[in-house]
Amino acid sequence: MITKGAFTLLKKTLPFSLLDEATLRTIAKEISLEYYPKGHAIHYQDGPAAEYLSIIKSGAVKVSLKTAASEELLIDYMTVGDFFGMRSFVCGDISRDNIVAVEDTSCYLIKKATVLELMKTNAEFSAFCVRSWLKKLMDMTYREIHDRTLLHGAGDKLLFTHTLNDLATKKVITASEDISIKDAAEIMANNKISSLILLDPGGLPSGMITDRDFRNRVISKGRDLSGRVGDIMSVTIIKSEAGDYCFEALLKMIRYNIHHLLVVDNGELRGIITSHDLMLLQGSSPLSIAKEIEDQTTIDGLLPASGKINRIIINLIKEGARAGDITRLITEVNDRLLKKILEVTESRLGPPPLRYCWIVYGSEGRKEQTFKTDQDNAIIYEDPQGSDEAARAYFSDLAEQMNNALAKCGFPPCSAGYMASNPKWRQPLSAWKTYFSDWINTPIPEAILRSLIFFDFRAIHGDLLLAERLRAFLGHEIRGKNLFLAHMAAIVAQNRPPLDLFGKFICEKKGPHKGKFNIKINGICPIIDAARLSALEIRLYHTSTIERLRGLKNRPASAGEFSEELGDAFEFLMSLRLRHQFQQMQDGVEPDNFIDPDHLRPMEKTLLKETFKLILAVQEKTMKKYNSWMIK
Repeated sequence: MITKGAFTLLKKTLPFSLLDEATLRTIAKEISLEYYPKGHAIHYQDGPAAEYLSIIKSGAVKVSLKTAASEELLIDYMTVGDFFGMRSFVCGDISRDNIVAVEDTSCYLIKKATVLELMKTNAEFSAFCVRSWLKKLMDMTYREIHDRTLLHGAGDKLLFTHTLNDLATKKVITASEDISIKDAAEIMANNKISSLILLDPGGLPSGMITDRDFRNRVISKGRDLSGRVGDIMSVTIIKSEAGDYCFEALLKMIRYNIHHLLVVDNGELRGIITSHDLMLLQGSSPLSIAKEIEDQTTIDGLLPASGKINRIIINLIKEGARAGDITRLITEVNDRLLKKILEVTESRLGPPPLRYCWIVYGSEGRKEQTFKTDQDNAIIYEDPQGSDEAARAYFSDLAEQMNNALAKCGFPPCSAGYMASNPKWRQPLSAWKTYFSDWINTPIPEAILRSLIFFDFRAIHGDLLLAERLRAFLGHEIRGKNLFLAHMAAIVAQNRPPLDLFGKFICEKKGPHKGKFNIKINGICPIIDAARLSALEIRLYHTSTIERLRGLKNRPASAGEFSEELGDAFEFLMSLRLRHQFQQMQDGVEPDNFIDPDHLRPMEKTLLKETFKLILAVQEKTMKKYNSWMIK
């Protein structure tokens, strides 16, 4: 009876449903059944490791951890078809969690040896286990980081835990767009508000008027107060959903340089949130730094603000924020700084003789900057009708002044010269197309190196259409170029994760980094390279690694099958690197990428090994796909 019921459940339960029927019947014959009354502790933290994989037949269990402060940290609720115990007997000799029956529960028990043998002999079964396990460990690791943070205050924490619905002003004052400017000013003064939502004849929001609009568009222009307020309103209204976290609103305010944001719920107006609201919520505010940047008119005036950007990273690391959230926020602030430097520089030089676009690449192009890194930038300008002498002179001056200003703001020049100040990297669109075509069609080592760098380009300022036209050309040119893609695939497999055949870390044998491994070269870069290759294969135009991996889901690309797990792995590796560099800065040491595995906690070591195994699997699949082209 047990055998029949177990076989039926196994056939419906991943990863067992991936096995053939004969294997399932063999497992079912060995299964035993165990009953746990409500409240029974099946496993307890730091207790003996599990000897069985338990599949819930009926009932439910709660999985939790006890924190250093003796608080219960809920990890998961499991019910029929879910299983537990694997992490315990794979990780070592103790149980990592508290698992308690929350109602009368019965479980099928599969022997530890049986499961481990399946993981060794069945690749599909093993891959599923690694993926699901990696996801759960990622969530647990971030919760642990969060639990042991050393906060300056609750401000940054609230950005990630409070929704806009919690913070937005619920009573939104509105008025018709047809009232006079004077009447609008009186409504704002009487209600003591800094913005007024204006409605069209159908009662829908058509624009907004703020106190800043009154200063810039009415008082400074000497405008007639009897005029229609709709003529001076801001018609572009940026909105956010009520369920979004405050962090998302912060990003929008920095990106669009706005101070008011409408909060909607299923299309209906629910409230309004201001930059002041978010600044009050925080301690060291990215919004205040963005505002400080926006208010400056000289390069020297930008220096104090640029020096504060690292503080944002430090506060977010202490809060245990995800690496992806940190890099997204830093990207927005750095982009704001870069655009302001360009505006100041243009004001000195006068208007450009031709339309141009300032682009960035490398980690900046992928939106993965953390602590300030080298400059990687270039200029694309439109093809001149006649002589381009004036354009060359102008963009030479622009590039030199820009690169010097960026260095002054803490972004050191690129030692390899991949900057706009190098004449090779400030060219008309046609020249850039020729570069890309030559690199793709003649994939010599130098061409592959430059493709790795420049194909992550992202437009920052100017005529962004120039960059989009170049990207469209890249997508067209790459079609069917399997030899080039094979060379890119070789790069994916070039840097192997530091893990030997026995699952032990491979570290430096001598020198200043003895006993350590390079987490960037041997962990992060293979994922970046795999995501880039896959994006090129299917002509996906995202540049960020995380965005590329999200776009690969269920797509026919080299890393498509592993995209979700690689995204989690990338977040984890970036987090380890960030916290390592932060600790070095705290200790007064120059930040590097060399991790000592002996300084990691058991859970981090386990997750790191599983991450490296995942990367190896992706590298093997990529090599197999392009093997015939590599031989040619």
